[in-house]
Amino acid sequence: MKRMSSPTGRHETTGGQNSLQTIYYMNYSDHTQVLKTAVNELSDIHSFKGLFHQHKEGESLPSGKQLARIVELTREILFPGYFGNSTVDSRMIHFHIGVNVEELFNLLTEQIQAGLCFGAENSISNEKEPPCRAVATNYASRFIARLPELRRILATDVEAAYYGDPAATCLGEIICCYPTIRAVSNYRIAHELYRLNIPLIPRIITEMAHSETGIDIHPGASIGDHFTIDHGTGVVIGATCIIGNRVKLYQGVTLGAKSFPLDDAGNPIKGIPRHPILEDDVIVYSNATILGRITIGKGATIGGNIWVTEDVPPGTRIVQRKSRDE
Repeated sequence: MKRMSSPTGRHETTGGQNSLQTIYYMNYSDHTQVLKTAVNELSDIHSFKGLFHQHKEGESLPSGKQLARIVELTREILFPGYFGNSTVDSRMIHFHIGVNVEELFNLLTEQIQAGLCFGAENSISNEKEPPCRAVATNYASRFIARLPELRRILATDVEAAYYGDPAATCLGEIICCYPTIRAVSNYRIAHELYRLNIPLIPRIITEMAHSETGIDIHPGASIGDHFTIDHGTGVVIGATCIIGNRVKLYQGVTLGAKSFPLDDAGNPIKGIPRHPILEDDVIVYSNATILGRITIGKGATIGGNIWVTEDVPPGTRIVQRKSRDE
């Protein structure tokens, strides 16, 4: 193989098996021209259509860092001593929770206002007035008023995980270690904000848990109490799912949509129920796939690696058939 200098100062490689491949070294002016060309192309308004958020003074996007702090604060309030300050004791609990609730209220107000501004700008409605801080304050207050109920229902989720797993040693282990509690707590926080019609923020919060645990729960899903996901990785729960009480899922379960009806323009019709309904006391084992707006009846069991697209009567047990040779 032989390296030769070209009239432009670049070095070209010739000969050998890769004789058609050219390796060259740019000088400073070459680099500058490449950068200028890239900047010009990236700045072309046609190249970022639909990908650009126009900043307006006083209307910032929701902050992922601040939303992570909001989730952390909410966990500290709901599970005192397990998250945040581990030295808190019963004598200081009122002060501890009061401080956290005040910080949560202020952060949440700011982020909800940012979310509402984002929603107003991206709305197809002609009403584009930015929401005032008073509206965001009202929503933050309504969320905080729901915290006692959030604690009550998350306590049932902790119990379900503990009593459903022979390997669990105590409730504290479930709260500290189990991905189901991290994912479900994010979901329940996000779901309360979703019910208030806050744009963007609920999805950011559930996607944080998705990234951390591999459990993907849309904030629009409706999930009853005593809910647990064993192991959890790869679970998907769609936006219009309805899940009853005392339901247990294993890893890899998909509660998804079978198909998307299209409008006259060929675009998917949004906002219609398209995901499964799981009634009370249903168990779904690993890697089962349940698709479409079907109902899995009360007390039914869906075995692993099963594909279900039709209603399942209450109490039914569906498993893979054994081969005749077994």
